[in-house]
This record gives sequence, structure tokens and C-alpha cells, in this order.
Amino acid sequence: MHRRTLLIGALAPVASAQATTIQRPPLPRRLDLRHAATGARFRGPYHDGRAVDPVALAELSQVLADSRTGTVHAYDPTVIDILWEIGQRMRWRGEFLVVSGFRTPETNAAVCGAGNSQHLRASALDVCVAAAQFPGFTEAALGLRRGGVGAYASKSFVHIDSGPVRRWGDVPGGPAGAAAPRPAPEDPLARIAEAWAATRTR
Repeated sequence: MHRRTLLIGALAPVASAQATTIQRPPLPRRLDLRHAATGARFRGPYHDGRAVDPVALAELSQVLADSRTGTVHAYDPTVIDILWEIGQRMRWRGEFLVVSGFRTPETNAAVCGAGNSQHLRASALDVCVAAAQFPGFTEAALGLRRGGVGAYASKSFVHIDSGPVRRWGDVPGGPAGAAAPRPAPEDPLARIAEAWAATRTR
């Protein structure tokens, strides 16, 4: 009887700690994100730790709308989670600057995007990354092994998407999987900004 009492007493703190861990509510996922071409911004939680907040996702979809026409497409929450996970791995501070989100077929053609681009499905993000953070961001994206990662060091952005796992561009080990075409010599980011500016003057 004495040994049983001691055993129960020894296990009690463990059971209590486990109960505390199980009862701890999941932490919300937050993003600070701005579209470079439009200035539209999202800041706050988009996920309560269990599921995506549909209202927040609708706001993100508006922020990531086509920069030339303003067309909104419901965004794939998986690529939003990929961006959030990269931020967690890097302990990212500050906002993410997105240079390209959803694209209509016309905008995609104007910037020489791939014919089957994930941008057409609202499941891709091109994120502007400073030179000092570029290697770490690319490594974090590749380390997730989720979707496509295209790194463009000379253009200072990294493409991430929720499509098949693949890599291309300036990535460690070189391209692997289905490679996307290189951008045309003319800067596609400048084209996006120009197209957006043209719509603002109409």
C-alpha cells in the first residue's frame, strides 16, 4: 500500500503537467503583409490556431488582388500558411512585402508569367526579400518541402506557392523538378507597377 501511494504521488505532477499542456489553447497566427504595387495592407490574425478565419482570408484576398485590374480571387490559405511558417522559422520581424499576388490571365501575360502559373489560382506569392535575408528566406522556404520555390536574387524576390513541390532559380543545389521559365529581360515587377499606375489614371 505504501509503495502504491508513493507511485501515485510521483505520477501526479506528470499527469498535471500533461493536462496543462493539453488544455493550453492554440496560438493565433498573425501576419503583417503589404502589396508593393497597391499599398494595400493586412495586419493581424488570420488563423485562430485551429482554422482559418474566413473574414481575415477575405481581407487578405482583397490585399492580394490583381494589381492591374483590382480583380479579387479567394486566396488559397495553404500558401498563406507557408508564408507564415517561413516567418516563424526566420523569426521574421516587420511586414512581408508582396510584389505579386493573384493575377488575371491578362496581367499574367503582361508580366511574361508561366501559362500555368499558380498566380492564376491565387495560390502563389512573390515576396520581396532584402539581400541580407535572401539566403535564409530561401532556405526556410525549401526546408518546408511544401509547394514551389523560385528564388530570384537579382530581382530581390522569392516566389512561393502551394502547388507541387519543386524548385528553380537561385536555389541551393540548383534547379530540381518542374522549372518555371526565367523572367523576360524586361523587369516584370516594373511592368506590374506601370500597369497598376495606368489603371489609377483612368
